[in-house]
Amino acid sequence: MPELLVELFSEEIPARMQSRAAQDLHDLVTKGLAGAGLAVGEAKSFATPRRLALFVRGLPERSPDQEVERKGPRADAPPAAIDGFLRSTGLRREQLEERDMGKAGLVLFAVQQVKGRAVADVAAEVLQTAIAALPWPKSMRWADNTFRWVRPLHRIVAVIDGKTLPLRVSLKDGGAALAGGNETEGHRFLAPAAVQVSGFDDYVAKLRKAHVVLDTAERKKIILQEGELAAAGHQVRLRRDDGLLDEVAGLVEWPVPLVGSIDAAFMDLPPEVLTTTMRTHQRYFALETKDGKLAPRFLLVANMAARDGGRDIIKGNERVLRARLADAKFFWDLDRKVRLESRLPALKEIVFQAKLGTLDQRVERMEKLAVALTQWIPGADKQLVQRAARLAKADLKSGLVGEFPELQGIMGRYCALHDGERTEVAEAIAEHYGPKGPEDRCPSAPVSVAVALAEKIDTLVGFWAINEKPTGSKDPFALRRAALGIIRLVVENKIRLPLAAAFDTAAGHYPQSVRGVWNAAMRSDLLSFFADRLKVHLKERNVRHDLIVAVFSLTADDDLVRLLARVDALQAFLAAEDGADLLTAYKRAANIVRIEEKKDSAAHRGEADASVFRQDEERALNTALSQARAAVLPALAKEDFAGAMAALARLRQPVDAFFDDVTVNAEDAALRRNRLRLLSQITETLEQVADFSKIEG
Repeated sequence: MPELLVELFSEEIPARMQSRAAQDLHDLVTKGLAGAGLAVGEAKSFATPRRLALFVRGLPERSPDQEVERKGPRADAPPAAIDGFLRSTGLRREQLEERDMGKAGLVLFAVQQVKGRAVADVAAEVLQTAIAALPWPKSMRWADNTFRWVRPLHRIVAVIDGKTLPLRVSLKDGGAALAGGNETEGHRFLAPAAVQVSGFDDYVAKLRKAHVVLDTAERKKIILQEGELAAAGHQVRLRRDDGLLDEVAGLVEWPVPLVGSIDAAFMDLPPEVLTTTMRTHQRYFALETKDGKLAPRFLLVANMAARDGGRDIIKGNERVLRARLADAKFFWDLDRKVRLESRLPALKEIVFQAKLGTLDQRVERMEKLAVALTQWIPGADKQLVQRAARLAKADLKSGLVGEFPELQGIMGRYCALHDGERTEVAEAIAEHYGPKGPEDRCPSAPVSVAVALAEKIDTLVGFWAINEKPTGSKDPFALRRAALGIIRLVVENKIRLPLAAAFDTAAGHYPQSVRGVWNAAMRSDLLSFFADRLKVHLKERNVRHDLIVAVFSLTADDDLVRLLARVDALQAFLAAEDGADLLTAYKRAANIVRIEEKKDSAAHRGEADASVFRQDEERALNTALSQARAAVLPALAKEDFAGAMAALARLRQPVDAFFDDVTVNAEDAALRRNRLRLLSQITETLEQVADFSKIEG
């Protein structure tokens, strides 16, 4: 069966775009082939800094014959309209079908048998469309071409079973074009000559001979394995960094890990300064000693197999790193000459948001709010919280943070410790931005938690008040991340924080222009936003979405810890046999009551009349429901959600017996109404805990 090989060879593609582009190429081509009736067997895409590649195996020799139907004008349409339709189809009038389309009358249809085409012709068209449609976050034109690509596109390999496809991609209207061929290039420096290929296996083998490792996963494996060996040769080990590994694998086609040295004069810099300089600016991996401390060495990944074993490459990189670290050391020494507190007046020069004031004003609000939040955070010392909030943003005016913005907060901690501030204060300065994402460590120290909550709550309330809320996929102020951060801070530290009260407190610290517009509707809207974020958070914990909705539909509780305890208890309850059976009984009871109420045009609600009961099963169920209600409400009040679920579980046997032995729709109208009321009591009792109608299953 035919095998298709495609390669788009260009100047260096940014590492962050390679994986997505390879997947887009895969999807566009395979969907295009499938749309043309060509079944696709195996397909896989690849990316290196200078090429996107795709192979497809298991294609048929030809596309299938198809019957193509086209709708034309009405049969009594003007002759010009019918003639135009005939010209477009190539048919004669008598070859058209007339069909009665009801109100539209008789309509002409052209039904044509289209024979299948050779796979090469179809693939060429699909590729041409896919190349033009390939989306890029950023693209460019080069020379005088009108065609856009992420970087200048030089060659296209388009081969099927060793034969070149009839493919041409126009670079300029009426001008230059790139034709599909069977030639590619190897490594830019080690093997720049053209290489002819006949198929995928031949392509991979010849690229490797030309110093190109096509598979990103293989390049990453080489970097890790050879990097660890190189590090071990210097009695150090590689510090794992998956994000950097992904990026570096997209920068090299022939990875060669090498170990360089860091001058001892720079080893007294904070470790974060060293690692940030290496990682962010130079794409170097940090190395560490056996006890986990930062070693005076680094791992670089060259895109060259040098004749001297990489000695000159190492020296050049050491020289560049030395210059970077010299700048960092200069700022570090300079920053320590000035107390962190002395930088606070300069925050007046930084605008936080045009309608929300300066950073100095934001710090004042954070300070007041953090202190107010301590009433809900056990162990949070008000004086330490106030001090930490006051100094939290001061390092933004330091030279080192100006040079390395990634270190904000971290450098504040080092400066605070140098100034003699309490450890709790210094740690809170470093941690108040966290957690920044689902994988980021969540602060747990009471002082840190108070300042981190204040920072995020102040942000959300302010932007809600000026109506700058997230819309669709747009969230320029990272408000969703702030809400998820608050959720993690509250839930993971089990803080009983009433969100509505916290929002109102935060709004009260804003000037009148913001405080005056804050109202109950805004608060309610922000709480709804939190409910949606909490659902996202719980989904990541594999909590069923319907259980979240069942609890949220019942209560407007703004205590996240209590809400989650309720959800967890409900999940455990339904996982047990009693809970699953009661859910079935609830749905059965609710359906019967709903159907009968519709039939009677009357509600069957309220307490059942014990004097009307005729069977023991009715009496037993009524007693069990009364006992359950009496047990559930006190348990909920004590937040004993497991106890509330246990009280519901005791309903299973009398409910099962009722449905087994009692006929609800009795001939006696009074008896029927009473039994329907008893069924309604089942649903009402269960709904004291959650809205079971929202639960699936």
